[in-house]
Formats: sequence, C-alpha cells, structure tokens
Amino acid sequence: MRPVWRVGDVRAAEAGLMATLPAGALMARAAAGLARRCALLLADRGGVYGGRVLLLVGSGDNGGDALLAGAHLARRGAAVEALLLSPGRAHADGLAALRAAGGRTVDELPARADLVLDGIVGIGGSGGLRESAARLVARLGEVRGRDGGRATVVAVDVPSGVAVDTGHVPHDGDGRPGALRADVTVTFGALKPALVVGEAAAYAGQVELVDIGLGPWLRGTPALHVTEVTDVVDGWPRLGPASEKYNRGVVGVATGSATYPGAAVLSVAGALAGPTGLVRYAGSAAAEVLHHHPSVIATRRVADAGRVQAWVCGSGLGTGAEAVAELRTVLAAPVPVVLDADALTMLVDGSMADRLRGRDAPIVVTPHDREYARLCGEEPGADRVAATLRLAAWMNAVVLLKGSRTVVGTPAGRAYVNPTGTPVLATGGTGDVLAGLLGSLLAAGLPAERAAALAAYLHGLAGREAARHGPVTATDVAAALRPVLAGLG
Repeated sequence: MRPVWRVGDVRAAEAGLMATLPAGALMARAAAGLARRCALLLADRGGVYGGRVLLLVGSGDNGGDALLAGAHLARRGAAVEALLLSPGRAHADGLAALRAAGGRTVDELPARADLVLDGIVGIGGSGGLRESAARLVARLGEVRGRDGGRATVVAVDVPSGVAVDTGHVPHDGDGRPGALRADVTVTFGALKPALVVGEAAAYAGQVELVDIGLGPWLRGTPALHVTEVTDVVDGWPRLGPASEKYNRGVVGVATGSATYPGAAVLSVAGALAGPTGLVRYAGSAAAEVLHHHPSVIATRRVADAGRVQAWVCGSGLGTGAEAVAELRTVLAAPVPVVLDADALTMLVDGSMADRLRGRDAPIVVTPHDREYARLCGEEPGADRVAATLRLAAWMNAVVLLKGSRTVVGTPAGRAYVNPTGTPVLATGGTGDVLAGLLGSLLAAGLPAERAAALAAYLHGLAGREAARHGPVTATDVAAALRPVLAGLG
C-alpha cells in the first residue's frame, strides 16, 4: 500500500529535510525531476530542442519550481516563456535562472506551446483559482503545439486550485470548475490526497512521484493508502497440497429474488471468481442461479444453507418481511458479512443498525452516494475520506464507499483508495459482482479492510478489461474477473 500524506505532514517533513541541506537544494531537486519528465514529454512531440514551453508562474515556491525547471529545458534548446501572474512576487532566484538560460517573460497567453507547466499555486493554495487565473486556465485549450495538437499540460506538485487534503474541486456559481485540469502531474516527495481521491484525482491526469529525499522525514499517520497490484498478488490466498473445497473457505450468498434473479446470478458469479472453494446460495432465485452456476449448493432460506465462513446479503433481496427475516438470520451468524443494496436500505431501520454495532464478527457495507445519504441523512460531501471514516465509526463496520475512486474506511480510522476505478462500472449489477467477490475474500480468511481494498482493485481492473471489447454489462465484468486474476499470476 502506498501512503498518501496531508499538507501539514508534507510541510513538516520538508522543514526537517531543508534544515540538513544547503539553501535552495530541495527546490533544485524538485525542479530537476520535473524537467526530466517534461523532457520526456517533449521528446514525444518532436524533441526538447526547438520545443516551445510555457510556464504559468504564481507567486510561491510552486512557481519557483516551474521557473527552475524551465531553465533546465531552456539550456537544452527549448524556447521557454514564462507568464507571471504576479510579476512583482515571482520567485526571484528562479526567474533569474530562467533568464540566464535564455528564457523570457511574456504578458499574454501565446498561441503556440508544446508544453504548459502549471506553477500557479501549490499545496499551500485554498479556495480554488482566483478569477484572473481561472480565465487564463479556461483558454489553455487554444494553445497549440508544433504538431497542431493541444499543448500538454503538466501540473507542478498538484493541479492548481484543487483542495489538496480532500480532493475537492471548487466550482463557481455557474458550475465551472475552479481548478486546472492536467495531463500529467509531477509531484514531489509524497503523494497528496487530491492526486488520488475525489473529483480532483481526474484533474491530476497521470501522476509521477519524484523522490526528493522526503521519505525519512514523513512521520505520523498517512491520510490514506493507495492499493497497488503487489498488494493483490501478495495478499491472494495460495493453494497447497492440502487444499480442498472446505478449507479454502465457503461463502454464503443471500441475494436476489423472484423479482430480481439477476442480482443473485451476478453476486454468485463474483463469489465464484474469488478464492473460496464452495459457494452456498440461499434465496428464491435458486433455479436461475443453478442454471448459470451448477456448482453452487442452493437452498431456499439462509437458515437451511449450512456452514459458511462469510455471508453476502442484500443485492436484489427486496425489503419486505421475508427479506428482513433473512437479513436478521445473516447478522446472527458469527461470521464476516457483506451488506449491499437492499440490506443497506433495511439498515435505515434503527433497530437493524443496532444489530451491526453489537456484532463481534467483521461487517463490510458497500454504499454508493445515495445509499450513504440514506444511512447518514446527508451526502458524503467534499471530503469523501472523512465521510467514509465517520460512517465506519458509527456503524462499527468497514465501509466501501463506491465511486470513480472508491474509498475504504475502517472503524479504527484507516482509509484506502482504489486507483483502478472506471466510469464503465456505472451500470446496473456491477455492484452485485463486487459484493460477491468481496464475500469470497472474507470467507477465504482475509481481514475485512484488506478484502475490501483488494476487491475494489480487482473489480476496477475487470471493468477496464471488459471495456476493451466494447460496451460493458455486469455480466461482462463478472466474466472479466477470471482473465484479470490469471494475469496477476
């Protein structure tokens, strides 16, 4: 898991490191790494020599990073121009270095540039872009490169205007975003929340982390962690000579109904793709489940299903008296439980929610934003990590808040974000597949928070794999899980 750090922690680490270095050394490191990445991008557009680079320079150190990187590129033959948003407050040493290398300042947005460096505002900014900067950013699409294409936009550390600690993107009264949208963000020393979570993550584009020696100075607790492919590979249960269907884990699935049999079929498909050795289905969609998945053991009621190591409950179950009784039976079982969809609706009943807080076995709930609002009485809001952690603490459950960057939060205050999310998963039934896969991981013995993080990661990869072949349905996502898992080795 890759750690993500808040602004205060990054600032403290920078101060500690700078106290051990000559003046300006840390900025020089950052600028050198930024220039290297820019040079690679220019190489893809005809080369550094003769390339045109525009620097958007604010008044702080972020602007200084851009100016020093521009000086590196100018020395390699690029034509570098700097548009100073606050001419009297630009970083003096950076501006001198740029001019000494042959760069120049301009007063207006030029028509031509292959590369634009966003050095308007860094991690110290708040409240979105100022009006003059927002007008300038809105016109960047007019800037064209040597090949006639739109200029590549590179953000310095973070895209200007985003709320760094939350990933929120402010909008004006007309709904226009108050932040710059980058193609690439070169960030220094540590990942920041806005690069991986919330609406701002989409504004960061491809994120590249430059090591400036900050690691030993980053102390305390990270804001959250990003799941990586190595976490999936290392955490996946392994088969051995003594493996058989029961000791691999048995997952029970109480989903679907006569009205919504597809929910049962899809959640069972997700469970079958996971690491467990046996799936038991309990519900009124048994005939449809067996038609599609003949290896499943099916019963009509949860009480008749037999022993399992985890339950998945809710998708398509309904909210009538029979569904309530099934949910109560699931919650009475001393095993981990995944609650999705209709089970979450039933939890709005206070007495049912009390059953969660009194359980000893782990619980994972998987709301999307509207379900979150029904559970909490309010939307997740601008800070999705904080919202997830509040719900996790209140419910005494691991919360998997679905979205383009799904967040997993625990009652103990740990948070994870999934980097593989894709809009193609915004279609009916994909959440059923996710719930089934998550239940399988729990039944195989993974801790609830790790199971949730890995399930979200794999679910996103399956969505991307399915999208390679055309429009995506939940059935496609379920089918894609197997090649995705095979590709992980």
